[in-house]
Amino acid sequence: MKSIALAVTAIFFSSMAHADNFSISFTWDGLKACNTGNPRTVANPAFVVKGVPAGTQFIEFRLKDLDVPGFNHGGGSVAVSSDGTVSPGAFKYQSPCPPGGKHRYEWTATAKDKKGFGGKKLGVAKAVRNYPE
Repeated sequence: MKSIALAVTAIFFSSMAHADNFSISFTWDGLKACNTGNPRTVANPAFVVKGVPAGTQFIEFRLKDLDVPGFNHGGGSVAVSSDGTVSPGAFKYQSPCPPGGKHRYEWTATAKDKKGFGGKKLGVAKAVRNYPE
């Protein structure tokens, strides 16, 4: 019985460590310049996703302007790819478009076992970049 408890504990901690390695990166490449304060609906940037937690079926992406956190830029949900990339155009969102200056934007990726609100959160990764750079 003790060996079963140790095995379960080891599996739990190894899956937690794996979730800690979850990361994303992106660039604004291909995004049309915008500095009017009036975001446009655009295709998502390309993402590179690494260390996806075991059991992940979907990744939900959300964009937040860290300088104006109350504005909803939206995001989308995509199925996990085997090559660790999310191609541009997988979902639509409201572009970054700070009025007359730079803002800091944060993409949050939430790994889930099912799409939507019923899915269990398996890990969270974040990436921040200025726009414009």
